[in-house]
Amino acid sequence: MGKVLLAAPRGFCAGVERAVATVEEALRQHGPPVYVRRQIVHNTHVVRELAARGAVFVEELTEVPEGALVVFSAHGVAPAVHRQAAERRLTVVDAVCPLVTKVHREAERFAADGYQIALIGHADHEEVVGTVGHAPEHIHVVESPAEAERLPIADPARVVWLSQTTLAVDEVTETARALRARLPELADPPGDDVCYASQNRQDAVRAIAARCDLLLVVGSANSSNSARLVEVALRAGARAARLIDTSAEVAEEWFDGVATVGVTAGASVPEVLVGELVAALAERGYREVEEVPVARETLRFAMPRRLAPG
Repeated sequence: MGKVLLAAPRGFCAGVERAVATVEEALRQHGPPVYVRRQIVHNTHVVRELAARGAVFVEELTEVPEGALVVFSAHGVAPAVHRQAAERRLTVVDAVCPLVTKVHREAERFAADGYQIALIGHADHEEVVGTVGHAPEHIHVVESPAEAERLPIADPARVVWLSQTTLAVDEVTETARALRARLPELADPPGDDVCYASQNRQDAVRAIAARCDLLLVVGSANSSNSARLVEVALRAGARAARLIDTSAEVAEEWFDGVATVGVTAGASVPEVLVGELVAALAERGYREVEEVPVARETLRFAMPRRLAPG
């Protein structure tokens, strides 16, 4: 008889809940189609479900008819995207996570004060692309400690580091340490940029990883915070860790010699997918389920003003 260790918290965070609810409310108030620039959150199940209800996901605003309503994703956009929307007379509902907006404001403030900004993150991630757009002449994206060594800085006394919100805390710390070794006067961000939900889900994985022969992370391949959970699990002692979009991706050969399976989900994953995975594991003989809580999350974000009642 096998056992499942269920990490808590897991799944939807406040920013994702707000973003998904924003599209649902836009559909309720305005009816389909509601256009959404890029994936509202990085989860294929969520996007598919919203598309079935009338959301139309587009890559660029040129695909949105002039004068239509468009929702911007939780990852945030550059000011240039807002300008393009205005030129096309689009009605914009911005579902950017407030924690991402906080990083945007930090970047703008430091740029206005003449700082160069080392933005720790993945250059091709939508959140980073959006943040760079708020201070393009001042931001240098740093993806790793090795890149910190090559950072082009004119005034080492006027540099600050910020980070993508969905990274692993360990990788941010390591890269920030490399930046400080090169730039002793490096300024710190005014607060943690890695969001509370990413931190909590990483802490929850650390709490169970060493007890797991296999740890399964439910999340889509393009979800940064989900991919980081796999890395955290392996560093924290899990014998094996895998990222799966749904329970259908689970492979029989993963379970040789596996007595304990850990389960968690990235911040853009609905709980229904976790339930399906736990049920599939029960069919394989992993019927004992122990939930291991490390934090309780109560934060909620209000709906964007354009859709808010009253």
